[in-house]
Amino acid sequence: MLVSNMLKQYATTKADKIASQFKNKTLTYKELYMQAERLASYLQSKGYKKGDIAAIYMNNSDMFLVCYFGVQLLGMAAMPINTKLAVPEVQYILNHSEAKVLIADQALYTNAEATGYEFEEVIINEKSLQKIVEDASLNEKFVTVEVKPDEMAVVMYTSGTTGKPKGVMLSQRNLYETGRIWSESMEMNEHDRMFICTPLFHCAASHVFAVPILYSGGTIVIEEAFSPDKTLQQLVETEATIFFGVPAMYTILLNRPNTKSLSFPKLRLFTYGAAPMPYEILRQLKEAFPQVRVQNLYGQTENTPAASSLLDDQALLKIGSVGKPLVRTEVQVVDTEGVPVPLGEVGEIVVKGPQVMIGYLKNPEETARTIKDGWLYSGDLGRFDEEGYLYIVDRKKDMIIRGGENVYPVEIEDVIYQIPEILETAVVGIPHEVYGEVPKVFVVLKEGKTLDADEIINYCVKNLAKYKVPAEVEFIDVLPRNASGKVLKHLLKVQHVV
Repeated sequence: MLVSNMLKQYATTKADKIASQFKNKTLTYKELYMQAERLASYLQSKGYKKGDIAAIYMNNSDMFLVCYFGVQLLGMAAMPINTKLAVPEVQYILNHSEAKVLIADQALYTNAEATGYEFEEVIINEKSLQKIVEDASLNEKFVTVEVKPDEMAVVMYTSGTTGKPKGVMLSQRNLYETGRIWSESMEMNEHDRMFICTPLFHCAASHVFAVPILYSGGTIVIEEAFSPDKTLQQLVETEATIFFGVPAMYTILLNRPNTKSLSFPKLRLFTYGAAPMPYEILRQLKEAFPQVRVQNLYGQTENTPAASSLLDDQALLKIGSVGKPLVRTEVQVVDTEGVPVPLGEVGEIVVKGPQVMIGYLKNPEETARTIKDGWLYSGDLGRFDEEGYLYIVDRKKDMIIRGGENVYPVEIEDVIYQIPEILETAVVGIPHEVYGEVPKVFVVLKEGKTLDADEIINYCVKNLAKYKVPAEVEFIDVLPRNASGKVLKHLLKVQHVV
């Protein structure tokens, strides 16, 4: 079974069931599938075929889902683009992927146009896309394409330690199996209403929640974005049963003055992930919402993402743990030779299962380094306790997690090195009370050169996504290094972070 085949089946068996709700508009399972098929039919009429890539550059909406599944019906690969990226970052992704089709919101099309990339086909959400999905005659013209489970369904670009994003190729099987896995883990059913306000271009919103809730026959409640002022009220009004947020979002919601005065009779599950949840925040959450269970979710884009989960009964007992491996999933902690280490010892977390990616687009070398004998090497360092609970101890790749967004220091460093006055630079993560971590940059100027912090920040604003822009800049005389010349970032944190 593929996700697209499942939707086709539900278009008959659950024809009138609400699949998605966005603002005041709903789509039934029949309408969602039919609109997706019309888009597929249109692209088919233009000569596109299996393996071609369609970039989806859209904010949260029901049309995002239509495009996501419509592209896959034809056997094309859907490539969501992070709407927060700067133009040079989008340009790299387009050039590397060689995407043939662009489906974009009107407001975002300007950025795509600024890259100078030439698409064969451009479909604008507020214009041509609406006409396409409303043209019922396209359903009659669509020639069903045989799509195989191991063929590419999605490409998601994720940042790498080399400074250049890598295109994670996910198969039809990956999506379907991840839908099954998370649906079972969260005990989803057709009565659930999954509230999604995190970006659908992210693997979490799309594969941990959207696909699993559709697998379960439930309803996706889509909001454009998280709002400190509106989200709580929206949870009430939409009768949501499941909510996902990064820890920073829960911190904000718990500090709203009306939190305890609202009633959430339908809400049954708070899920969280992407960053560590502080004990105190979790305790306050369970105290404020005693009827709502909590569940921690762990995975990465390369495993669709699905690796482990910490359930409600252990949430306050196993603080810092990401739980136990999910069903049909193997997780080990191994040494540098790939041999499992004893319980309690630290090693690299590796994952095996039907959700592990095909590989990185046009990058066989990195694929071979990441997947060995079917095991995905996560780059995260962790340990198992005596009861089989997994703990993430550190991140092998210097990654900073800012409010759930992955930030790699080398990406920021590469941009700052473009400034002529800069001799050396190093970026580390420093604690932040809301976002968990934020980037801080240390700078060594060339002799005789002058520059102030604002100039560096402003340069980053123009060339990086907003969440990657350093929160602080500190000028120093020299970067600490070891004998081999490697920058000792842990010393920067100890010596310079107050």
